[in-house]
Parts: sequence; C-alpha cells; structure tokens
Amino acid sequence: MSSPILKNALSIPNLPWEDRPAGSDPQKEVLWRYSKNPIIARDQTLHSNSIFNSAVVPFKDGFAGVFRCDDTARRMDIHAGKSKDGFTWDIKDEVIDFIKTDPGLPDAEYKYDPRVIFVEDRYYIMWCNGYHGPCIGLGYTFDFEKFYQMENPLMMFNRNGALFPRRIGKNYAMFSRPSDSGHTPFGDIIYSESPDLCFWGKHRHVMAPLGAQSAWQSTKIGAGPAPIETTEGWLLFYHGVLTSCNGFVYSFGAALLDLDEPWKVIARSRPYLINPRETYECVGDVPNVTFPCAALADKDTGRLTIYYGCADTVTGLIFGKVDEVVDWVKKNKI
Repeated sequence: MSSPILKNALSIPNLPWEDRPAGSDPQKEVLWRYSKNPIIARDQTLHSNSIFNSAVVPFKDGFAGVFRCDDTARRMDIHAGKSKDGFTWDIKDEVIDFIKTDPGLPDAEYKYDPRVIFVEDRYYIMWCNGYHGPCIGLGYTFDFEKFYQMENPLMMFNRNGALFPRRIGKNYAMFSRPSDSGHTPFGDIIYSESPDLCFWGKHRHVMAPLGAQSAWQSTKIGAGPAPIETTEGWLLFYHGVLTSCNGFVYSFGAALLDLDEPWKVIARSRPYLINPRETYECVGDVPNVTFPCAALADKDTGRLTIYYGCADTVTGLIFGKVDEVVDWVKKNKI
C-alpha cells in the first residue's frame, strides 16, 4: 500500500533504514539518528580530509551520489560514489571531471555542498561553484560515470541551490540563498523559475531568519535537500544558524509550502528537528553543525531517510516518517 501523504514518490524497497530505538519518545523526537553514525568516515578516499554535506539518490538496484570531499590541502571538490545498500559507500578517489556543454564555460575554483535530484530523464546536480566568489553550479549525469556541466544558473554570490523534482507549471524551479563572498552572516531562501535551466527569473522571497521567537534560525537559513511533494504541500527541510558565544550553530527544521506557488509558506517549524548534540556533530573541522543535503522517501511505507553532514567532517543518517514530520510541522508552526 502506498503512503497516502506522498505524491509522485518512488518505491525504494531497499531504503536504508533502522527502526526507532527503544525508549525514544515520538512526541519529543520526530526524527532519530542511525545508531552506527557516522556512515562515511572523513578519510574514506585516498586524499580526503573530510567527507560531508553530500547528496544521494536511488540508482538502478542501489544508490548513487555526489560527495563533498575536502582534501588534505583543504581544497573543496565533489566526487561520485555508489552503494548497494545506502550504508556502505564506494567513493571515487578522483574528483568529478565535468564535460562542459559549452567550451566557453569558465573553470571552477572549487565545488562543494552538492544536491542531486532526478528530473524527467536525468540526474541533475547543483553545488556551490567558485567563480569570482560562490555561486550556484549546475550539471547532470545519466549514469554517475560521465558528468556534464551547464551554465551557472544565477550570478554570484549565491549558495544552497536545490532543484525541484518536477516543473512548476511549465518551468523548472529551484531554491537558493543569496550571500556574500565570505562566511555569510545573513541569508534568506529565494525561489526562482526557468523555462530552460539557463535563464532564470520569477524570483520570489520565501522565508527569512527569525529572531528570539526561534533563535536556532536567527542568523541565516538555507534550503537543504530537494523538496518532497506531499498532499499537504512541498515538504522542505532547511538549515538554520544561531550565532552563539562559541560561534555558529547549524540545526535544521522543516516547512510546508504551497504546491502551485512554492514561495508561499503554509507552515514553518518554530523548534528545530535536529541540532548538534552527538560528539561527531559537535567535534570536527567546524564544530556544532548538522547540515541536511539529501532526503529519500519511500512511497510504499512513507519512511524517510536523511543524509546529513556532521561538524563539516563526516556523514551520518537520520530516519523518520513523512506523515509524522508533516503533522509535527503543522502542530509546531510559527
């Protein structure tokens, strides 16, 4: 039986999953962590210093993904990887060598924080692309062996590009977060559309940081994984940042957005869903970070698996149920 709340979702019979642990209170913890986190170590490739903020999709009889791997020279780039079960990953030692769809496309100074989503006939990748500062990069693959780079969708400075899994009306759609050239101390989520994935417009403001009423998202916010279509609206997981006496703290929550006009917020969570509390989330190259980049939802069970970066160092898994998250957002909305 299909989940009554999911729309246009995939059947993922081998979804990585672990049942809620004994003693976990569903009223207190809507999501729960994998007991064997982290699933990807910081030094899993030949030259990696850290592997985090990476994106995964179902692929053939297993899974494939694009992974942020900072090397031991602390250069940021993205690598391809595959897995049979979604837990154990074979990540290539070499960075992705993109084939340019136009020979005039500029080279990137760096690539990081990718998102991956299947749209129509191929897998699209968005990442933060270094071109005179951070901007959004866009490319695609059919097989996770050959990758093609397209024009940067938006001008610099921008981050956190997340493409929708289907068109809105006749247009492709995405979220982004305009930024500056540094470690942005501000940030709102913006919605944009394009008829061809090259020329983007119809920019709409979606959400801004909040003040004392929800301090975990008071400094800046940004889209996480591609939004999930439900009968209650688009379910968007997004990260929020608090500026504490010890620096930035990255947590994440969720929002429901109108299916036809996704810049309109139906409900937005006041409390966070996940914040840094485990050692591997609090200790690393950038302490106190939980950063979601991929969310897989199985239409048959409604189960939800989230891949997230921990302390900008390793990768972990979080589990839940889509209907429970949607109900939680509506009950805990601002």
